[in-house]
Amino acid sequence: MGMNRLAIQIAEPERTVSGFAEAEINGQTVVLDPAGAIYLPDHSLLCVSDLHLEKGAAYARRGQLLPPWDTFATLKILGSVIARHNPRVVVSLGDNFHDRRGSAEMPELGRVMIREMAMGREWIWISGNHDPDGVENLPGISADTLTYGGLHFRHDPLAAPHAGEISGHLHPAAVLVRRERGIRRPCFATDGKRLIMPSFGVTTGGLDLRHKAFTGLFEKTRLVAHMLGQGRVHSISYSRLSG
Repeated sequence: MGMNRLAIQIAEPERTVSGFAEAEINGQTVVLDPAGAIYLPDHSLLCVSDLHLEKGAAYARRGQLLPPWDTFATLKILGSVIARHNPRVVVSLGDNFHDRRGSAEMPELGRVMIREMAMGREWIWISGNHDPDGVENLPGISADTLTYGGLHFRHDPLAAPHAGEISGHLHPAAVLVRRERGIRRPCFATDGKRLIMPSFGVTTGGLDLRHKAFTGLFEKTRLVAHMLGQGRVHSISYSRLSG
């Protein structure tokens, strides 16, 4: 991308990997990474959603203190996922920053980490409701939506069914009861026509897949929650989830 290579080390994060899952979205094979990313091998494209970088700084500006390490922890995990798949294209699917000021005021170390990861790749920042103005002073381009390889990338899912849609925004999570114990995990949610991504940021929460916000978005008889576990993705049909 027309810049000198920056020599930095991205430490190995906590999200180690031992098992992927696969899904088919509108005829396209999608690899589901336990760190919360998807990879399209036919297009060498990696997608993450809802990084919410600089969330701690955004809260601090409002007088509510959070630990200030969220940006660097999230970027370290992203760096390991990029190293694992070595994609040609990276798509960050909206709410890349927690507020409009985040990309402009992010510390230089964060910029260095992103420049290093983006070196030699196409990088697309999809705008979200938290960062509708796009990003500032970072590699790549900003866009509201992206159509690529027969799939449609956007931050918030359309209300009407849309075959091939990949979206974020809702931070899906699911609960499974095993041995009388409820296990709650972020998840990829898909019925084969559309897929909603889990949030990738380390300080983001999740919305239960049975919440009314998901009403009408999926064909429930085909809906699968691909739950993020300890280095594995566990694929659970919607009918087996706990209410």
